[in-house]
Amino acid sequence: MSLYTGIIEKYRDRLPVSADTPVISLNEGNTPLIELRNLPRLIKKNVRIYAKFEGLNPTGSFKDRGMTMAVTKAVEAGAKAIICASTGNTSAAAAAYAARAGIACFVLIPEGKIALGKLSQAMMHGSVVIQIRGNFDDGMRLVQEVARTTPVNIVNSINPYRLQGQKTIAFEIIEALGDAPDYHVLPVGNAGNICAHWMGYSESVCENTRACALCAGKCTYHKAKTATRRPIMVGYQAAGAAPILRGRPVENPETVATAIRIGNPVSWQQAIAAQQESGGWFGECTDEEILHVQKLLAQTEGIFCEPASAISLAGLLKDLELGKIGEGSTIVCTLTGHGLKDPDIAVSQSTRPMTVDAELDPIERVIREHLPKG
Repeated sequence: MSLYTGIIEKYRDRLPVSADTPVISLNEGNTPLIELRNLPRLIKKNVRIYAKFEGLNPTGSFKDRGMTMAVTKAVEAGAKAIICASTGNTSAAAAAYAARAGIACFVLIPEGKIALGKLSQAMMHGSVVIQIRGNFDDGMRLVQEVARTTPVNIVNSINPYRLQGQKTIAFEIIEALGDAPDYHVLPVGNAGNICAHWMGYSESVCENTRACALCAGKCTYHKAKTATRRPIMVGYQAAGAAPILRGRPVENPETVATAIRIGNPVSWQQAIAAQQESGGWFGECTDEEILHVQKLLAQTEGIFCEPASAISLAGLLKDLELGKIGEGSTIVCTLTGHGLKDPDIAVSQSTRPMTVDAELDPIERVIREHLPKG
């Protein structure tokens, strides 16, 4: 029996590692691609929608794919400590992989702006959590300043190894579907993930005969053509944190989708390059739309994702209604994180538990009141 041991071992020939690289892994990746059965019927659209549920990674988000690469390369270079700015998921992943590697981890988070599930992960894994009176963009600026004077390795997505790990999402989707989908939709916060997806799809069709916008002909990892096409890439931002849609940084971004509450994305220009080269577009959703679809997905398909993940499906439903995506299309939505990352939001929009006496009659009464009619 051969055990699955993570994305680096699986895709070693397509990642910047050598036979001597000390791999730091929690067996991330290999997440399910779940076809949505009920929602397409509900919205009466003849499309196939698949959810790549990254919430089933070891720390509950897609960040694990990038972090296994970033921490592996940091350890290979002799680093004893890593640092990141985070809205939550990056800090959870960095803390876990640093613990696995036996090195120190420092995380900068916006005070009072991080979901409880994510904060508890960073703390439980033993990282040093520093809350700043500012937002993510302030934290990103500060970690870069700190790294100039302190022996710490930055593991935010400005670290190129992060995107190398995250590109493996595209590899897995192609393996599952037999080719790339027609469209791939996903949330956009710091914008690294849309770049990583596009990199993965581009390498999968590339035979070193052309240069895509992201690699500029310098990529050395496309060993075999595994797909015949690349998808149209569509990215969605929250209305209160939509710098790409506004064409300028948002000084004080606000949204219930904390994972994408970012006003000045690090990978802004690369994301635009991916969108333009793929023929795609960017869209936005309100907090109300995001929360509605988060609940809709959980109650119709049994998939519980965090608010920032739900924006990919919320945006897709809007674009389907507008006719921007045609009938018969195959679409993949990246659901970036698990719903348990933000339990307070989930509880706040759910029906409260009923309390009754520990007797048969009141329990039967509740059941009868809630049984499906007809």
